[in-house]
Amino acid sequence: MAKKPTGSKPTESQKDAARRGASKHTASKSATTSRPPLPADEAKVAAVGSGASVPEPGLSPPADTLVKKATETATPAPVVSAPSTAPASQPPIDLAPTPEPAAERPPGGSAAGSEMASESEPKTEPKPVPEAKQATPPTRSATPAEYPAPPPTRPRPTRDPEPASKPAPVSRTESELFPEPLREPEPEKPAAPPPESEPQYEQPPEPEPIHEPAPPPGPARPSLYVVHITPELASVAKVGGLADVVFGLSRELAIRGNHVEIILPMYATLRHDQIFEMHEVYKDLWVPWYDGAIHCTVFFGFVHGRKCFFIEPHSPDNFFNRGSIYGFKDDVLRYAFFSRAAMEFLWKAGKHPDVIHVHDWQTALVPVFLYEFYQPLGMTHPRVCLTIHNFAHQGVTGVEILHATGLHRPERFFNQDRMADNTYPKALNLLKAGIVYSNFITTVSPRYAFETKDQGQGFGLEPTLHTHQMKYGGVVNGIDYDIWNPEVDHQIPVRYSVESIDGKYDNKRALRHRLMLADNDKPIVAFIGRLDPQKGLDLVRHAIFYTLERGAQFVLLGSSPDDRINGDFWGLKRMLNDSPDCHLEIGFDEDLSHLIYAGADMMLVPSRFEPCGLTQLIALRYGTVPVVREVGGLADTVFDKDYSHRPLHERNGYVFRDFDNPGLESALGRAIACYRNHPEHFRELMKNGMRSDYSWNTPGQDYLNIYDYIREG
Repeated sequence: MAKKPTGSKPTESQKDAARRGASKHTASKSATTSRPPLPADEAKVAAVGSGASVPEPGLSPPADTLVKKATETATPAPVVSAPSTAPASQPPIDLAPTPEPAAERPPGGSAAGSEMASESEPKTEPKPVPEAKQATPPTRSATPAEYPAPPPTRPRPTRDPEPASKPAPVSRTESELFPEPLREPEPEKPAAPPPESEPQYEQPPEPEPIHEPAPPPGPARPSLYVVHITPELASVAKVGGLADVVFGLSRELAIRGNHVEIILPMYATLRHDQIFEMHEVYKDLWVPWYDGAIHCTVFFGFVHGRKCFFIEPHSPDNFFNRGSIYGFKDDVLRYAFFSRAAMEFLWKAGKHPDVIHVHDWQTALVPVFLYEFYQPLGMTHPRVCLTIHNFAHQGVTGVEILHATGLHRPERFFNQDRMADNTYPKALNLLKAGIVYSNFITTVSPRYAFETKDQGQGFGLEPTLHTHQMKYGGVVNGIDYDIWNPEVDHQIPVRYSVESIDGKYDNKRALRHRLMLADNDKPIVAFIGRLDPQKGLDLVRHAIFYTLERGAQFVLLGSSPDDRINGDFWGLKRMLNDSPDCHLEIGFDEDLSHLIYAGADMMLVPSRFEPCGLTQLIALRYGTVPVVREVGGLADTVFDKDYSHRPLHERNGYVFRDFDNPGLESALGRAIACYRNHPEHFRELMKNGMRSDYSWNTPGQDYLNIYDYIREG
């Protein structure tokens, strides 16, 4: 006869049997009262988990017998139990999903619970575990359809999906259910005798939700006040990768709960359509300059959520009211004034940031001004981090800079331990001054940090880097996936992802239509970047003609602060203007750059040296296969399809080592041939690049660690 669920009423036959064996059970009862019995639910669950049969209420053996049997039949595996309603004082139960062993049973057990009872006990079927005890957290390998993700608060135990009549035994370990060893069970109060009536199979009551106190949070990381003083910022004043770094890093720091502000010059070429709510915040800022002062106005506005201050000097020199950002003979004086104006604004406005983060030689005088002028005035709180994006530009100048900025002590600053240039003893080096005076110096990739300090790419600053090597390191750049992401990019006609990569070819047709290129089955090779000798301009020129000879198309977007270089590429543009397979865009267009990344098939980066390079990182995100030279950050992020030691799923481009035409052809030729002859392989390279993660998540944490280090020091 099938056994009834726990809590059901006895039948008449059971009552008769109980009356006939009253004297016999009296002795048993007296024996059991010497030791408190296990609670009914825990005894049953322990018996089920160990494979023993579950007896009826009132007919169970003594509690010590149950514990003994469970102990004897248990294996070295953790004890199987089920959760119970814990008192408020008990530590909270960990509800994180943990992998559950598949079909794990005690020795001799079966799928329905083996009969482990002794011969003196009647064999019975296992009892259904009450619903409140059968909550089974989903395993990590479970699909979302099988196990929905738990909500942030502790949920009610879910119902067992098996039929209520024959439930499968719950196989759980003690370590899964309790963070501490099981406590000694408390005595169970004797249940009141059930009324004599027909048996009713009642549903056990739904347990009340358990409101356990949340564990005390760990020590919260203090929020930092960080100010970036920079000559560039993406979307409003951009020339190279520096603008993208400040744009992405500032957002990542803000996301992590820090207060971040950015100070920029008020260029005449600012894109005011990208600045929101701009208004004047400081009218009379007088900045010391030579023997007098220059009157400035400070404006505030939001650049895509970033808090930005813009300093506008009212001077006949027109420091920033010019047609471009760089490329003038007085660039050193212009940015020396901007650095002094930024520090004067922080001082006059009562701003005392935790960290002042400066970038390249243009703002490298900021730590000099801080420690020479403003610390004696009481501005002792800020620490300075200098990021060097390119050692090729160092701001080498003469003694006039000291008179203009008020430093006025040539005998102090023309010292090899301070600002004197390592190559020209009668010159001052602004980048060296930043290295000496900053609390920490970073460059934009670990490999570039090694190359600049130990492989002769420091452009004369190698001795200074060795002197200050304890505060020098490399942090690889990231890219902002809110801006450079084909899944959300509103500046391209068709958005796409690695799962819908065919959308890239719609952007390819749109690019051809905009640049008036022939619409055919040829691959498009692109170059985006500053037209600077560092970028390998000789190889870029050779690549244009080599690409056309190999039956592909070429697109270039870039400009140079050097008029001679611009003139050279303008002449090249006029020469190739009638070609339906080539377009050179001399200048910089942010919107067009997005379309080129989305529409091109390959991105060429043949740099002579490359600190990090954002071009190849953006290209990877857009599924555009990079063709790069093995140097600096390029070697850290692009891995050759044919010759890399990386696994196949990590190979994402083509790499060449020698800086010459044959080296370039060896990589670019293989890329074009793969596109034509093995399109499925080329498509896998595209997908590998799109799957890689070069966001600001990891670099952002690295910079926070640096900030903590210099603040504690």
